[in-house]
Amino acid sequence: MSAAYELALLGAPSAEQVAEIQDIVVEIISHFDLSLGKELTWLVRPPDFTPSQRNAAAAIFFGGPGTALPAGIARMRNSVPVIPIVSDLTRASSELPIELRSLNALAYRDVGARRVATALLECAGLLPRQRRVFVSYRRDEARAAALQLFDAFSARQFDVFLDTHGVAPGDDFQSTLWHRLCDSDVLVMLDTKTYFGSRWTTAEFGRALAKNISVLRVAWPDCTPSPRTSTASHVVLADSDLDAATGMMADRAIEQVCSRLEVIRSESIAVRRLNLVSGLAYSLELIGGKIEGIGLGNGVYLTLPDGRQMVAFPTVGVPTSLTLHQAVTLTADRPTLVLYDHIGLHQDWLEHLDWLATHISRPRWIKAAEAAWQLADWVD
Repeated sequence: MSAAYELALLGAPSAEQVAEIQDIVVEIISHFDLSLGKELTWLVRPPDFTPSQRNAAAAIFFGGPGTALPAGIARMRNSVPVIPIVSDLTRASSELPIELRSLNALAYRDVGARRVATALLECAGLLPRQRRVFVSYRRDEARAAALQLFDAFSARQFDVFLDTHGVAPGDDFQSTLWHRLCDSDVLVMLDTKTYFGSRWTTAEFGRALAKNISVLRVAWPDCTPSPRTSTASHVVLADSDLDAATGMMADRAIEQVCSRLEVIRSESIAVRRLNLVSGLAYSLELIGGKIEGIGLGNGVYLTLPDGRQMVAFPTVGVPTSLTLHQAVTLTADRPTLVLYDHIGLHQDWLEHLDWLATHISRPRWIKAAEAAWQLADWVD
């Protein structure tokens, strides 16, 4: 498996700080069956850092006298989060390069190694609560395999949506299904002979593409690929990978799917986040504002046309009250907004967000499609 995530420690971390953070990162990602040097690129004080825009990536920058931001990451400040670390918050202006001084920093001695490590992993989407996958399949053709993958993905700390497990009795099935799809990182389609013969699986596939959710196609041996799947990633099963009598997948095939899923998930997060940030950048450009950089919690630090500074939190998936809490706690000194794509979300959830916006004045909620319109007349 090629590296799916790219993480870097930049600036001037001490050997002790590197060791402390690395131990915590290794501990956390082991629960996902991931390791440094394989699925995660782990760079310590590299001369440059230019991650692929198709991988989820993040960096920590340890400030100090005379430290400079590598040229590669300096060029990518509008797409890759960089978390500034200082010895004391009062020294941020003297320890950080000018490109990072507008971002909120963490003081290492105050927050400790675990907070710094989890902040890095959070920016790359590598905390358990952030890992979501949607399994799309025909029950009469792939039920046994779908249940196997549900167990295998769950064991790797994914929150898995499977129609037989993910909808509570009494819920509006289709609205709940679309809502959960919007909140997923990857659609895993079990491509059997009549996958596109069903209205619902066809809609799941199409709406995943409409939301820029990456698709992992797990192809049955007797299935001819549809031209519609040309942009999907593929795992093609051999006859020996499936038990004809039970419909169950061999262990090696499950492992192959799980391995590929991790790569596709990273790509999906990176592309969807980039789309939101690029859309925000375009909205700001239209009205004369600009983005300064991306920092803690993937907060986008921006300047409005009148010079006011604020932080936007683009939400990949469904925003929640936890999103609101994070936005407030990470940027107590600045106006904040939560940016989200409302298409496909459950109507009850949209009404809930409207209620929050009415009763909680900070941060504000803005639909991505309305960013320029709302920011052009921003009133604190």
